Amino acid sequence: MIVAWQTWQLALPGCASLKEKRTVVRSLKDRLRSRFRLSVAETGHQDVLSRAEISVALVATDRRFAESVLDKADRMVHENGRAVVVEQRRDFQ
Repeated sequence: MIVAWQTWQLALPGCASLKEKRTVVRSLKDRLRSRFRLSVAETGHQDVLSRAEISVALVATDRRFAESVLDKADRMVHENGRAVVVEQRRDFQ
């Protein structure tokens, strides 16, 4: 069994309020959850307008499958028009 996780540090240019930031973050979290069936949480920068940290986790039977799912999720986050990836981390256990 493999436990895999990935975290993205995001810049949110143009967010003028926490409400606007929450809309962007919630949309991204919902799409990750529904499209890839990942566990998703906002794990940092909750009170900062221009930054966000989103983490995902999954349990899989083999590493190749976990890497494939995280690669697809990573592409989706990078292609998001409202958030810019500043940094990312990935780990397997």
